[in-house]
Amino acid sequence: MTWLIAIAVAVVLLIALVLISNVIVYIPNDRVGVVERLWGAPSVKQGLIALNGEVGYQPTVLRGGLHYFVPFQWRVHKVDLVTIPQGELGYVFARDGLDLEEGQALGRTVPAGIGDVDAFLRNGGQKGPQRMVLREGTYAINVAQFAIITASRVHGLLLSEEERGTIDRMGSVLAERGGFEPVIIGGRRQNAAAQADDSSNDMLGVVTVHDGPVLPPDEIVAPRVGQDTADKATFHNNFQNIDAFLRAGGNRGRQHQVLVEGTYYINRLFATVDYIAKTVVPVGFVGVVVSYIGTIGTDRSGEGYSHGELVDNTCRGVWKEPLLPGKYAFNTYAGKIQLVPTTNFILKWTPEVTNLHKFDENLSEVSLITKDAFEPLLPLSVVVHIDYRKAPLVVQRFGDIKRLVDQTLDPMVSAYFKNIGQTKTLIELIQNRADIQQVAGVEMMGRFAAYNLELQEVLIGTPHGSGGNASGARIDAILNQLRDRQVAIEQVATFELQEQSAAKERSLREARAKTDIQAELTNSMIHIEIKKNVGEANVVEATKRANVIGIDADAERRRLSAEGDGRASAIAAVGKAEAEAIQAKSQALTGEGARLQLINTLGAQFADAIRDGKIAIVPKIALGGGDAAGSGLGSLIQLASSLLAQRVDAGVLDADHPPATQA
Repeated sequence: MTWLIAIAVAVVLLIALVLISNVIVYIPNDRVGVVERLWGAPSVKQGLIALNGEVGYQPTVLRGGLHYFVPFQWRVHKVDLVTIPQGELGYVFARDGLDLEEGQALGRTVPAGIGDVDAFLRNGGQKGPQRMVLREGTYAINVAQFAIITASRVHGLLLSEEERGTIDRMGSVLAERGGFEPVIIGGRRQNAAAQADDSSNDMLGVVTVHDGPVLPPDEIVAPRVGQDTADKATFHNNFQNIDAFLRAGGNRGRQHQVLVEGTYYINRLFATVDYIAKTVVPVGFVGVVVSYIGTIGTDRSGEGYSHGELVDNTCRGVWKEPLLPGKYAFNTYAGKIQLVPTTNFILKWTPEVTNLHKFDENLSEVSLITKDAFEPLLPLSVVVHIDYRKAPLVVQRFGDIKRLVDQTLDPMVSAYFKNIGQTKTLIELIQNRADIQQVAGVEMMGRFAAYNLELQEVLIGTPHGSGGNASGARIDAILNQLRDRQVAIEQVATFELQEQSAAKERSLREARAKTDIQAELTNSMIHIEIKKNVGEANVVEATKRANVIGIDADAERRRLSAEGDGRASAIAAVGKAEAEAIQAKSQALTGEGARLQLINTLGAQFADAIRDGKIAIVPKIALGGGDAAGSGLGSLIQLASSLLAQRVDAGVLDADHPPATQA
């Protein structure tokens, strides 16, 4: 029994001795062993890894299985495999290797990679943060030489507090830059600002490199390098191959080359990415490029242009060829695209209306002083067009369209119409607006052409007062007078039209009256025609009868002619006698003969009146005494005078034209 107990104790002690002495080491398949030599060789004189079997960490790692060692000479540190989740990146920090060169931020990439520590160190591997990154996958890495930083943890062996602090700060920087995730453009991840923007699919990435030679003086953006896919040594594949980028001559700083839609595995310690929107040149515009980088180009502006130079594309300055409508992955840190409208746009000199383009937001009505000392305000509208081929000249000369309007067009147009206003009265300015507008369009066209602009049309509004001063009130009074005058003119025209209408109506009624008696007129005309036909028939009948009787027509004509002559002589004699009688009457009715004739006529009429009225000549009663005959005669004379006056008043007798008596 005692013997069995001794054997068991010996076995236990042996097992414990084996475990303590590390003679046999078992490593699971999901872990690796980092070997450390404890004794039996000199210590490492430089660095951390014992490349020649010195005491210290060995460059090789042990994979899963049983491993045998000399007792108490070796120590095996069992560590987890390094796993990088899908869609993430891992960063490497080398604890041993050559020092970084001056100005170098990251250790160069060794062709053997970090899987073979011995090859890494013997091929010039450098300590510190490395250029290479680890993509998704599982790696058996010697974490005594390399500390692997992932989003969830740091893989490292026996790190000192100082090393731990350095690596933690490195992890914080990477987290701030989103370095544990690849750069995704046009997808779900970019940055906080891009995620909040629904137009994130139209973003592009501007790269800023933090390693490599510095830019030359006066350069703000590094030029494009390493874009030739055929040159494998320098093609950096959108900054994913850092060593190729540096071999191609890339500089640190903001890069001219941008990243478009896609996924990029970029070491965020080497380069950071800012997200900006793509540049859209809408329809109706062209984009004039003002480049901040490039070589000094040859002036392409042409002879006679002294306001600046236009250069070829890719040169520094204003590009001669504008960008046509479209969407461009343009790096706005390397230049500026000035949009210039190529469709007609309107500038309004009025504070109440501002167009969407905002070019005229500082314009106001032109203040005039007319020939008759009025001070009206004149609203204007000018239609302008810019030839897309001349857009670079406009930008080179003025910078942008708003500056062109404020500093050139506004004073030029205002001065022109001020000069026009001084030559016109207020009434002429209002009544001759169309003529002034036409002349202004022709004269100002040349002035606009001098600034590489095309004037399409000038539109003049109605002058008006400001409303807040005496001049405005006087202008309103003039306008009221014009309106009253126009109303009066319209009333006159209305009356004339009404008069014409009345005349037309009278003519219409006459026509209707003629129409109403048209039947009678027609009947009378027919009756006349019938009579005429009957007369002609009688003549024909008489002619036939004469032919039948056989009367000599000529003799009959002579007889009739003689008879006619006799009748004519008789008629003439009668007429002559009547004429002589009339002449005698005329002589008798003038002078004394006329007076006697008047007395004779009155006496006859008086006698007729007494006879018809049965008036007693001698009154039956005698009034008063004296001569009765004399009194009766006076009464008779008074009665005759009264009758004579009544006849004259009635128009029967006229002293100058006495009534004619019968022959």
